[in-house]
Amino acid sequence: MYVKPNSPQAAAAGKSIIGFNVINGKEVEGDLSMIQSKSAADHRDLVGMFPDSGEKDVAKAAKAAADAFRSWSATSAATREDLVQRTATILATHRDKLARIVMREIGMTPREALAEVQGAIDACAFFCVETRRAQSRSFGSGARARLRPVGVCGILATGSSPLAAPSRKILPAILCGNTVVWKPSDNAPAAAYLLLRAMLEAGLPPGVVNTVNGRGRAGCGKHFLAGIEKGHFQSFSFVGSPALGRTVGELCGRNLIVPSLELTRKGSMVVLPDADLDQAVEDALGAAFAQAGQGVTSLGTILLHDACAEPFRRRFLEAVARLDMGNPMTEAEVAFGPMINARTATAFREHWELGQAQGATLLTGGDPWTEANRSSQVKGNIGHGLYMQPCVWAGVRPDMGLFRHPVLGPAVNLCTVKDFDEAMSWLQGAHCGTVTALYTQDLALAGRFQREGTADIANLNTLAEDPETRLTFTGQGTRPGGQPALDGFTRWQASNLEEAEEPPMEILAGTPAPSIHTDWDSL
Repeated sequence: MYVKPNSPQAAAAGKSIIGFNVINGKEVEGDLSMIQSKSAADHRDLVGMFPDSGEKDVAKAAKAAADAFRSWSATSAATREDLVQRTATILATHRDKLARIVMREIGMTPREALAEVQGAIDACAFFCVETRRAQSRSFGSGARARLRPVGVCGILATGSSPLAAPSRKILPAILCGNTVVWKPSDNAPAAAYLLLRAMLEAGLPPGVVNTVNGRGRAGCGKHFLAGIEKGHFQSFSFVGSPALGRTVGELCGRNLIVPSLELTRKGSMVVLPDADLDQAVEDALGAAFAQAGQGVTSLGTILLHDACAEPFRRRFLEAVARLDMGNPMTEAEVAFGPMINARTATAFREHWELGQAQGATLLTGGDPWTEANRSSQVKGNIGHGLYMQPCVWAGVRPDMGLFRHPVLGPAVNLCTVKDFDEAMSWLQGAHCGTVTALYTQDLALAGRFQREGTADIANLNTLAEDPETRLTFTGQGTRPGGQPALDGFTRWQASNLEEAEEPPMEILAGTPAPSIHTDWDSL
């Protein structure tokens, strides 16, 4: 890793990182050109430069992972666990440095960035416990079944959660004895690079986790997905859009790999007349606009009983009008910052045009903020980023694209239904995210909401996600969190033999000398 001075206009943001792929424990350049990671908050800020990897880079990383698998899978579970715990300690020690890199790259607020780092730290402890719980099972016939690692795991994760989301994949994979090839998002390569360096500082052996950086489908991404067809991976995990998730699922299906798909789909909430409207408005505001509506479980649709629709709408719009937004690098208290990149900003604009074409009623927002139209609620310099006004729609019906495909961005639909049954029929007719919530005091209806709903997580009177619940039971294919996460990284082996007496290979005796050292103070 190298650092160099930033541009004079962005010097206050921090230095620029010159990073590499990490293959077999060594930092290496890619076959193609370099990509730039520019700050979402201020495009003049060059956060880092990283390789745009090609087909050969993916093949080298896969070979390194395959070569490391034999020794790593033979390492004791306790040794693997110790490494992950040391990683958590390093992340905690440099929490503020990491959070600032996350803020620069994807435009999170300080509060959101610190939570993102904490999500990775929490995942370390969480998966150590869950892996420890995985025990062999015995059957009446005298046979035993044991969990075995599957091999090399390919991991592809969204840039909207550059630390927590990949941690939910990488950690259970290596704790179960697998090795990994990881393609970080080109939206946040610097955060990913520092996460891997923390693991290497903790003593991660060469080849256990390898990275190939680069662009998406136009660059490294296409070669990385092609690795499924070429047999590079025995397991594949993905966090991202449903559209790309379908492609991953098809590739895995053709090659008899069960994928783990954690798809970014915005959530929904139902508000009934007996709900605490002030609490519902507060929760909806945070879930809809935190991280500029680009989080993996942001709120996209609110179904309002017609008896409470008007008072909720009035309070919600008043709260939206009071929201402070702007540059999170200089204005720490803003509610949300910029769009992550031009692609998401374009999709947001196209979605806004779709709403108008389909006859929805725009209650507020939807335009980009500029120096010419900014209001007193806009804080800091927004002239060098993509900042969007909070957008609220009414009159949205279940046959509209706004309802069926909510866009990642600061937009939310307010829909009016005549009763609870109509709300449920709307939710069942279109998949409205992995997280739904019902706001009511009626426990009988809450029970129906839980039984009849199709979402992975059904909450009552809260949209806040319990981190442990968030890690469990959300996704397609094998589940990405908790005990079910192990299904994506293990296979059952039945045998009437006792475990071999030969002790497992110990390649991490004590606290190993790190293979790499990061000068965190230079960032």
